[in-house]
Amino acid sequence: MKDSRRFFLRQLAMAGATSLVSPLLMAADAPATTDKRGNGSVILFQGDSITDGNRGRNQDPNHIMGHGYAFSIASRVGADHPEKNLQFINRGISGNKITDLEKRWQADTLNLKPNVLSILVGVNDAASVIEQKNAVPIAQYESVYRALLDQTKQQNPDILLVLCEPFILPVGSIQQHWQAWHSDVVQRQEVVKRLATEYKAVFVPFQQVFDKALTKAPASYWIWDGIHPTVSGHELMAREWLKQVKRKLRFIS
Repeated sequence: MKDSRRFFLRQLAMAGATSLVSPLLMAADAPATTDKRGNGSVILFQGDSITDGNRGRNQDPNHIMGHGYAFSIASRVGADHPEKNLQFINRGISGNKITDLEKRWQADTLNLKPNVLSILVGVNDAASVIEQKNAVPIAQYESVYRALLDQTKQQNPDILLVLCEPFILPVGSIQQHWQAWHSDVVQRQEVVKRLATEYKAVFVPFQQVFDKALTKAPASYWIWDGIHPTVSGHELMAREWLKQVKRKLRFIS
């Protein structure tokens, strides 16, 4: 027992000495490059208003992630794993369709060199067809989406892609034109799921999550206008995103 106690005290003393080492010295000993999906990784959220979340457009860290699911994910993972020195970036823009992402893909995605890329886009594409305003039909949605994934994989073959399912619930104007909305969105959901399989990406089934939530509260409790989630809805999204992504990023608890 005495030998064991001496060993424990010796180990404790060594740990204490290590804690006094200058962070600069520790950094000097660290590898020159970051882990592909670990320390120093860039986690980028890309999409439309649901991702945008009224995010800040400057470097103010208090507002830069917006107030949606991307914020919840970043705050939770960042607080739980400060040792990973993760960088979270939100580049969602309200009103964007897949064709809008295409126009800014170089600047807002490729140039940021993400290690993890989460994409949620499709509801504005559906609206464009239903309202007949600069319509992006299903075939174009898929072809452009595929081209963006190809560009991304070409730059970083090891990137972790997270493809999020677009979703709606029958509330407000969505409910008034439910058949048209449902028919279109279901097809875009199938596209995203197919691309996730093809590109070995993480698929996040948001529609399934919201459909299940209807057993606990009405649709408007989760998505106030049929498209944009409430605070509670964004929390469901954050939980599901983390549930699916942690299967690939094992350090996420």
